Amino acid sequence: MMSPITQTRFALVLLALVLFMIISGSFFEDVQSQIGRFTAQDSGVRKGPSGAGGMLQGLTFQEKKVFENGKEQFEEVQSVLGCTVDGEDTELGLGPRFNLDSCGGCHAQPDIGGTSPFVNPPVEVAKKAGANNDVPSFIRKDGPVREARFKHHADGTVDGGVHALFTISRRTDAPGCWLQQPDFRSAVARQNVVFRIPTPLFGAGLIEAIDDDTILANLYAHSAAKQSLGIRGRANRTSGRPNTSGNDGTVTRFGWKAQNKSLEIFSGEAYNVEQGITNELFPQKRDEAPACRFNATPENRTNIDATNPLDVPGDVVKFALFMRLLAPPEPAKDEVSIVHGRKLFTDVGCAMCHTPTLHTGKRVAVTALQDKDVNLYSDLVLHNMGHELADDIVQGAAGGDEFRTAPLWCLGKRIFFLHDGRTRDLLEAIQAHAGSGGGRYVPSEANQVVMQFYRLSEVDKQHLLNFLRSL
Repeated sequence: MMSPITQTRFALVLLALVLFMIISGSFFEDVQSQIGRFTAQDSGVRKGPSGAGGMLQGLTFQEKKVFENGKEQFEEVQSVLGCTVDGEDTELGLGPRFNLDSCGGCHAQPDIGGTSPFVNPPVEVAKKAGANNDVPSFIRKDGPVREARFKHHADGTVDGGVHALFTISRRTDAPGCWLQQPDFRSAVARQNVVFRIPTPLFGAGLIEAIDDDTILANLYAHSAAKQSLGIRGRANRTSGRPNTSGNDGTVTRFGWKAQNKSLEIFSGEAYNVEQGITNELFPQKRDEAPACRFNATPENRTNIDATNPLDVPGDVVKFALFMRLLAPPEPAKDEVSIVHGRKLFTDVGCAMCHTPTLHTGKRVAVTALQDKDVNLYSDLVLHNMGHELADDIVQGAAGGDEFRTAPLWCLGKRIFFLHDGRTRDLLEAIQAHAGSGGGRYVPSEANQVVMQFYRLSEVDKQHLLNFLRSL
């Protein structure tokens, strides 16, 4: 028999054990309850250094100088006559219709070469230099940089072109010019306006250096798995027509619909469309109102009299060189959740379109671009995205519901998502990938993949979101 002291001790231990079981049971029930109530959510723009905006590794001394020179021009502010405006030295050629007065203003987040910043620059540019432009309802100070396209002309015929937000009318550097802004209010009321936000330019030279054969081989790879998920895809091409080769017929890859072939074309078109500046690729003004023509065209061109070789090329070439030598973004360091999310990204089928890695060619003129892995998370080809995302804009072979798979590198630093910047939330962006058919459009190729994502537990969804924010 136990002594009274031992019995007392035993009773106390037993009581403590019972209390522990009661408390533990309540604790674990509370933990299970908390897990049951957990809902995955986007953590927002990743904190810490930008991890972007610098030059490629392995550049020569001269290539580094070219990069810095191109970057300087990319950040340069433009005015109509190239003078001092509001205390700021500018270069020549702005307008007569434009969206912004510098490349760097649109491509700013998280660093030079990126996309829409936190504070929307067109709001301030609207009234710059004495102008009296109205700010359209879809341009907000805390919203994305947007260019506007009208789907149809007033007579019902197809439009699709960019309608610049502002004019140079009443600016101090545009005496005598008078132009009206487009009627955005009516276009919005008729649901006749669609939007595009700036695409990030990081690693653009690596994308340009990927061989067509590599893009096409990746498109046709894993065909059975893609077919089972309803994924098709096709390359956009320079011919501008489906299933034809045209004069060139090579794969285009830049822009929301992969409509531009090269960085020079991309730059030249943007210079004329976004800032109204004529150049050797796009030498005519988009609006040739006589009272608003102040400069000989093309306004920006090769400087054949320059003594410094860096000053010879026009801005379009300098922009292209800057983008070509711009380094890819650096992702966050791996953690357990990120590693698991990366696996889930592949398991649910996201990687079938957002190809993690492509490879550059072995015969590229810039040595730093040769034979390199490109961790862009894109196949660079077009996919049908359904009626809800369709913008009715045709570019090259891309139809109104087709978009290039957007590269995901630097996604962790992005503020706005999808081609029109309609959301800041990754979950909403994923949901928007699911789309129905309707009229001339077919259901989204991403429908089954989105369904598989939503079948994940909330904890696994969170892992996948954490992975995306690590890019």
